[in-house]
Amino acid sequence: MKVGRFPQNFIEDLKEHADIVRVVQDTVPLKKTGNSYKGLCPFHAEKTPSFHVNQEKGFFHCFGCGIGGDVVKFVELNEKLNFSDSVLLLAERLGLQVPDLNETKEERVATAQREALLKAHELAATFFQEQLNTPNGKRATQYLAKRGIFADTISRLGIGFAPAKRDSLTKHLLNEGQSLDLLLTSGLVIQRDNKTVLDRFRNRLMIPICRDTGSVIAFGGRALENGQQPKYLNSPETPLYTKSRTLYGLHLSKSDIKRLGYSVMVEGYFDFAQAIQAGVNTVVATCGTAVTRQQARLLRRFASKVIISFDPDTAGQAATTRSGELLLAEQLQVNVTRLPPGEDPDTYIQQHGKQKYIEQLKESKPYLEHVLDRASLKHDLSNDGQRRMFLNEMLNIAASIPDAATRDKFGDRVAHKARIMEDVIRAEIRNAAVSKRTRLDDSTAKSIGKTITTAEKGLIWSIMQDTKTAQDVLVNTETADFVGLATETILKTALTLAEWPANNVSETLLERLNSTEIALTKQIGLLDESPASARDCAVELRRLRYERERAELQNQIDQKQQLGTPDALEEIEALWQQKKDLLQRIEALGV
Repeated sequence: MKVGRFPQNFIEDLKEHADIVRVVQDTVPLKKTGNSYKGLCPFHAEKTPSFHVNQEKGFFHCFGCGIGGDVVKFVELNEKLNFSDSVLLLAERLGLQVPDLNETKEERVATAQREALLKAHELAATFFQEQLNTPNGKRATQYLAKRGIFADTISRLGIGFAPAKRDSLTKHLLNEGQSLDLLLTSGLVIQRDNKTVLDRFRNRLMIPICRDTGSVIAFGGRALENGQQPKYLNSPETPLYTKSRTLYGLHLSKSDIKRLGYSVMVEGYFDFAQAIQAGVNTVVATCGTAVTRQQARLLRRFASKVIISFDPDTAGQAATTRSGELLLAEQLQVNVTRLPPGEDPDTYIQQHGKQKYIEQLKESKPYLEHVLDRASLKHDLSNDGQRRMFLNEMLNIAASIPDAATRDKFGDRVAHKARIMEDVIRAEIRNAAVSKRTRLDDSTAKSIGKTITTAEKGLIWSIMQDTKTAQDVLVNTETADFVGLATETILKTALTLAEWPANNVSETLLERLNSTEIALTKQIGLLDESPASARDCAVELRRLRYERERAELQNQIDQKQQLGTPDALEEIEALWQQKKDLLQRIEALGV
C-alpha cells in the first residue's frame, strides 16, 4: 500500500519520528495546558489562543477556524506545499531517507539488501540470546551477575552470548537461508585471505544495538577471557549501521524522554544497563565516544534537555566538554553531573544505589557553569597571561551558544570569573561573546591586568573636555611616556593630534580608536571633573616612565653582576651612569 508516491510504512515512520510540538513551535509559540499545548492559530487572526496541539496523539486542531490534522498536514498548510513536498521537507528536517516508488533498479536492490540485513541481524540476535542459556553461556551469565545485571534487564536489552567455536553463527545463518555474500556485508561474518569464513564475534557477551524503532542493526561484543583483545569489539559500519547516527538504547527510552522532555546521556553499555535497571528510563549511551552532530539532532527530536553523565577521568571530561558544546549548538539545554573520581554511572549505582545516582542527576550543573569552573581551576587567574588564555578559551565556548542573550550572559560570567573589574573591558568581553568572536582583540587583551592611573584619566579627560589645554601639554610629551600604559594607544593617538585645530581633536581621536578604546575614552570624558590638571598628569606620566626605565636598568645591572666578568663590570659602570642620570631627571621633575 502507498500514500501518494510513498510507502504507507514510511509515512507512519515519519509521523512517529516527528515531534509535532517541535515542528509547530518553529512557527507558533505554544504553552502547555493539561495534556495538550495551546497557542494562537497561524491560519487565522485571533487574540485568544484556540489552536491546540496534542503531542501524544500527534495532531493539531484549531477550535476557531476548524483546521486540523497531523504533522504532515501542518507542514502542508504552514509552508504552502503539496503533500509530497511536505513529506520531503519533513524527512529532510528529521534526517530520514525517503524511499521513492520511482527509484532506480540499483536503489531497489539497495532497499532489498537493507531489508535482508535487518532479517539477518534479527536471526543473529535470537541465536545469541538462545546461546546465553546453554551450558556454553555459563561464563557469560556469571559475568553479568558479577556486573550486577538482573535477569529482566538481560531480557529487556536482548543480551546474548557468542560461542567460542569459530563458525557457530555462520552455520546457523546459512542454515536459515541467508546468503554468504549478505553475511559478509552484514559484518557478522568475516573472510580471511585464504577464503576461510568465520564468525566476527567469538566467546563474547553480545549486546544488540538497535535503531530507535527497535530493529537490531549491529552488535557490541564484550570479551570474557583475561587478555582477550579488544575488550569491546563492535560491528563495522554497514548499509544499516552508522555509529555516528546511532544512540544506544534510544528505542527503550524514547517514550519516556519524549514524555519527560529530558535525557540522561552516558558513555557505555553497562552504564546504560545499570541506569535503566535503576529506573532512570530516559537514559541513552554514546557507546564510548563524544556525541556527534547527527546523534544530537536525533536526540533533539525527543528531548529539549540533556544531562551528561560521563566518567570523571580526563578522557571522560574531554568528551563531556566536546559533547556539551555540540549539544548546546543544537539548541539543547545541557547539564553535567560530577561523579567522584574513579567512578562511572555503572560503578556508582552499584556501590551507592539508584537513589544516590538520581540525586546526582538532580544536582547536575548547567554545562556553561561546569565549563567555567573547570577552566578556572586549570588557569592561574592571578596571572594576566593565564587570564587572557582563559578568556579566549571561554570565547570559543561562547561561539557555540546559539542564543545571543545567553552568549551575553555567559560573557559577563566569564569576565566575573576572570576577575575583570573594569566596566569597559567587561563590556568588550560580553560584546565579543555576543558577536561570536573567538579571541579578544589585541588592545583589549593588553588592557587586562593593567590599572588605569589617575594621571591617564586626567589627561584623557582634558583631551575631551579642555582640549586646548591638553594640546599645550601634549606637545611637550613623548611617545615613550605612554609605553606600557593601559591607555597607551589612546594617548599615542592623541599626541599625533597635538597641533590640530582644537575643535576637531576629540571627534578625530574617536574615529581612530577601536570600540573598546572609544568606550573607555567616552567614559572618562563623562566624569564631572578631571581628577588632576593636565600638566600634573603629564609630569606624573613622565615620572612613571623614568621609574620603569630605572627598574629596567637595575635589572640589567643585576644580570651583569651575576656574570662577574671584566666586560660585564665595564658595562655595569655605564649602566650605573645611566641610572644616575635618570635619578637626576626624576628629581628635576619635582614630584
